[in-house]
Amino acid sequence: MPTASRSSSRLTADALQAGYESKRVLQGVDIAIEEGKLTVLLGPNGSGKSTLLKTLARTLAPSAGHVYLDGKDIHRSNTRDVAKRLGILPQGPIAPDGLSVKQLVGMGRFPHQGFWKKDPQQDAAAIAQAMAYMRITEFAERSVDALSGGQRQRCWIAMVLAQQTDLILLDEPTTFLDLKVQVDLLTLLSRLAHEHGRTLLLVLHDLNLAAAYADHLVMMRDGQIVTSGAPTKVFTSANLKRVFDLDANILHDPTSGSPVCVPYTTASGEVAL
Repeated sequence: MPTASRSSSRLTADALQAGYESKRVLQGVDIAIEEGKLTVLLGPNGSGKSTLLKTLARTLAPSAGHVYLDGKDIHRSNTRDVAKRLGILPQGPIAPDGLSVKQLVGMGRFPHQGFWKKDPQQDAAAIAQAMAYMRITEFAERSVDALSGGQRQRCWIAMVLAQQTDLILLDEPTTFLDLKVQVDLLTLLSRLAHEHGRTLLLVLHDLNLAAAYADHLVMMRDGQIVTSGAPTKVFTSANLKRVFDLDANILHDPTSGSPVCVPYTTASGEVAL
């Protein structure tokens, strides 16, 4: 089920099948990522969200089907060329010991550097801009190891921003972070799309945060896309039951109008299943 028209999307997939060793995870996925918007992949554990993200990002080869970036098969494209147009942050990245924040962010410039082609001024400007946007300039000379979880995650996202790509894929960027830190991160990512024209695809677990920040939701189950569209249209009790087997009421935030999931509870306070 496509999420955008093919003509308006730079990143698309057709009949995508992918998995690990003998286990197929994706069962023929068609998707087109909305340009200039923040799209969120939602689904229960094992639904194929991360597998889809990895296959779209060229870090996992499909067993069938194709991924197209700017009309070309991404899995047959030059690695450096892809890295200049698409950035990805995997789940739980680990920095080498002793690396400073500035050095980590600077790693995002590798696709733009070659043996004969280097532009220190352009690299420095991109690094400074990325650190300023993610509000980590004050940590530039500090070791990444010495920062809090939320600060480290902002550093990793700044590294991806330093790549200066229009397409950014993030796998669970808010996992294990406090709620306020999650909200701050998602606000910055939302601004990237709405104020700077970047196209973002995120895997998230928190249903209500996804509904609050996504322009477009894609719900997956058993390696397939079950439904997709604007949160106000697809974030429904019926779809939450269908995708997550969750019984819930849907309310609407009085300020933003975003849908909010409130699970049913029994008289004893337990969540109804």
